Amino acid sequence: MKQLNCPANGLRPISEFVCWGERRAMPDPAATSDADWADYVFNRDGAPGVKIEWWCHTPSTTWFLVERDTGLDYVLRTWLPGDEP
Repeated sequence: MKQLNCPANGLRPISEFVCWGERRAMPDPAATSDADWADYVFNRDGAPGVKIEWWCHTPSTTWFLVERDTGLDYVLRTWLPGDEP
């Protein structure tokens, strides 16, 4: 069974988690053009590689960050927001 290390709850089955996508800086909505806002909302970099993603442990609703190689589906590390490595 595939497992993921939740920084708050420890090693858990992957079925308890949801990935919410790559962490990206949000542009200022008041100062961003409609085209740039649409690009932020709808477009993602789908190329395989090492990315930092938002994940949620759904039973505890714990949000945390995962550094993962999306090409190999290999987790490098996990941490809670504010505990930046």
